[in-house]
Amino acid sequence: MNSSSNLISLSGDASFRSFYRDKNKKKSIIVFAKKEKKKNLLIYDAINKILIKNNIKAPKLYQENYKKNFIRIEDLGNQNVAYKLNKKNKIGYYFKILKVLNKLQRINNKKISTFKNTKYIIPQYTKTELLKESKLFIDWYIPSKIKKKNQIFLKKKLEIIFLNLLNRLESKKSVFVHRDFHISNMMLYKKKIYLIDNQDAVYGNIAYDLASLIDDVRVKTTLEQKKKIYDKYVKEKKALDISKFKNDFEILSVLRNIKIIGIFTRLSVRDKKKKYLKLIPRAWNLIEYRIKKNYKFKDLKIILDKYFPKKIRQ
Repeated sequence: MNSSSNLISLSGDASFRSFYRDKNKKKSIIVFAKKEKKKNLLIYDAINKILIKNNIKAPKLYQENYKKNFIRIEDLGNQNVAYKLNKKNKIGYYFKILKVLNKLQRINNKKISTFKNTKYIIPQYTKTELLKESKLFIDWYIPSKIKKKNQIFLKKKLEIIFLNLLNRLESKKSVFVHRDFHISNMMLYKKKIYLIDNQDAVYGNIAYDLASLIDDVRVKTTLEQKKKIYDKYVKEKKALDISKFKNDFEILSVLRNIKIIGIFTRLSVRDKKKKYLKLIPRAWNLIEYRIKKNYKFKDLKIILDKYFPKKIRQ
């Protein structure tokens, strides 16, 4: 990298990457990653290339120095979509984002060349992987909140419940899934929406990214706004089996926010990143909203209500 005196450190995300704005190189950002380098540099750029190829805005690569653990990419400025929302423009922005989501779901590239001249194949988002992610709640949150004598039973019971819910997913068609499709991962640059944090993309259930967008812990939306965004998406998907889609949307929303509670706890315990803990109560609220009076979540609700009362969730 350039001399550190030329670089301005930027606030990071939940990954192992660091970001720096280069004062000497106009409109460029240094992305540094020593840990999980392949995912955070090589795969990140490969997915960006796929997005750009499909007319979806993402940061361009200017330079790579994989040996020294960094890449230089396009600087998209500081206007994160999350910070541009207000009561008047919120739904308008969400409808624009749905257009981006529809473009994402039309992508059919599964293989891309990396800047190391290797081939990267986008993986499938299997039930095994979804279960593994849900178990982050079991592995990290439960030990932080539940007495040891109850942990073994609770872990086994929840794993069975999670697997049963995943076995109830009905959509068979796989589409491109960003996997972290929420407003904080979108930048406004030259009046266009750019996607960032793209390295975890997979092929999977069509409902996953919409669930990420609508039931997002980082940005509050009213129940009325959630319904408007959902209805707008469904209305424009002519061939969609609405009953199957709604079933999958609800299951994936709940399991995603369960995973998020586990991830945020792990970030606090393992990585000493405690700022995400304040979002856990919101994740609980979103889970409760989706499982309340919903028969397929009956077993989950009984367990969560018994072992995770309101005083724990707050």
